[in-house]
Amino acid sequence: QVQLVESGGGLVQAGGSLRLSCAASGSAFSIHGMGWYRRAPGKQRQYTALMSESGTTNYADSVKGRFTISRDNAKNTVYLQMNSLKPEDTAVYYCYGDISSFTPPSGRRNYWGQGTQVTVAS
Repeated sequence: QVQLVESGGGLVQAGGSLRLSCAASGSAFSIHGMGWYRRAPGKQRQYTALMSESGTTNYADSVKGRFTISRDNAKNTVYLQMNSLKPEDTAVYYCYGDISSFTPPSGRRNYWGQGTQVTVAS
């Protein structure tokens, strides 16, 4: 079974930076893409940043120029560097993975981390 484990959330002042990490673990899997979604208080979960298997990146307009997604293939880990943070970035950030597992239950599906809280104080 594949698991995604996030780390790196916390409290930061507006204008500050944080880096989130998400590591995929398990046995016999292949990652097609990974990324981040976030759920702000009172809102639905929204796409934030994605990186495809080929390395193509996409960002929500609200974070372009401030957030950078990257990955370490050897560690099966994706990162989200968040700079110039704003109070409106406050949310629970969820790691997302489009992953094929080769052990039961095998197949390609979406996986989610447990979420990590990011709070930006004004």
